[in-house]
Amino acid sequence: MRAFTQREQRTIRLGALGLGAYLVLFGGWQVWSFIASKHAQYQQLLTEASTLRQKAILYQSKAQHTQKLMESFQMDPVKLTRETVLAQASAAIQRAALGGGVQIGPVRETPARPSSKELGSIQLEAAGPAPALLKFVEQTHSLGYPLLIDTIQISSEPSRPGQVKLSLTFVVLDFDQWKPEKSHA
Repeated sequence: MRAFTQREQRTIRLGALGLGAYLVLFGGWQVWSFIASKHAQYQQLLTEASTLRQKAILYQSKAQHTQKLMESFQMDPVKLTRETVLAQASAAIQRAALGGGVQIGPVRETPARPSSKELGSIQLEAAGPAPALLKFVEQTHSLGYPLLIDTIQISSEPSRPGQVKLSLTFVVLDFDQWKPEKSHA
C-alpha cells in the first residue's frame, strides 16, 4: 500500500471530522428527541395522576357526605328492600309514636300506582299531648326510611282535655324512580 500525501491526509482528516460532527449532531438529535418524548410522557402521567387524585378527593368527599347523611337520618340503603320497605316504615313510625307517648289509631297502608315515584302511602291517626305529637312528627325524618309527610291535619280531642289529634299521611319514596335520567346527547 502506498503512503498518503499531505493533501490526502488532510482531506481524510477533514472528512473524518465532518463525518464525526455529523454523527455527533445526528446522535445528539436522536438522544434529544428520545429524552423529549420521555419527558412528555412523564408530564402526561403527572397530569393523569393529578386528575385521578382530584377525582379520588371528590369521591371521598361524596362518601363522607353520604355517610354523614346516613348517620343523621339513621338510614342504611342496603337494608331497604323494595318489597318490604312500606311495612317496615309503618312499623318504624308506630314504634316511634309509642316510644314518645303518642297513641296510634287506625293505620292504613296503600300501595302506589305503578306510574308514580313512590312506593306507597301510610295514613294514620295519632292522639296525645301537643309536645309529644310535635316530637313524634319531628322524629319521622330520622327513622331510616324515605318518608315524606304529605298531609297533616291537627284537631282538638273534645273528649279528653289537653289532648290533640293528628291525621297524617306519609308518602314512602322510591329512590329508584327519583334517580336523574341520563341524557343521550
